[in-house]
Amino acid sequence: MPVTSCFPVKGGKEAEKISHEYYLVTKVVDGDTFVIDDGSKKGARVRLIGVDTPESRKTGRKEIGYYGKEAKDFMTNLILNKRVRLEYDVNKYDQYMRILAYAYLEDGTFINEYLVESGYAMVMTFPPNVKYSELFLKKQQEARIKNRGLWGKTVETKIEFK
Repeated sequence: MPVTSCFPVKGGKEAEKISHEYYLVTKVVDGDTFVIDDGSKKGARVRLIGVDTPESRKTGRKEIGYYGKEAKDFMTNLILNKRVRLEYDVNKYDQYMRILAYAYLEDGTFINEYLVESGYAMVMTFPPNVKYSELFLKKQQEARIKNRGLWGKTVETKIEFK
């Protein structure tokens, strides 16, 4: 269930894009997708905007990606059983009816940004949801320079060319 919080926000359309509620994270699907308790039986799936992590599980269409398990574990330790606040961009849902959002922990940690700067996610932009794309690109460049996470020196040996 959402927990109400008081955050100062701008009026108008901008206010509609910033949630004033915190939601409990009940499951981490992978490094960029999680489930929140929205009061429904199944909860709601949230897909982080502007970032992409390697796959952490094999599906019919995708293989497990290099650093996928690490990204999921990082995300699990960061947000599972914690409360997050969501911020929306232009499109609120994707074709799978997942909520598209920027997410924040109660301490103010910007989760999307933190994943990129820690090297667990890469920038992936789908217009029109581009509000923080420049910030994410800057943080990705820093992570690459500092060999953080999936940008570590071992990444070259893990990539297979066919």
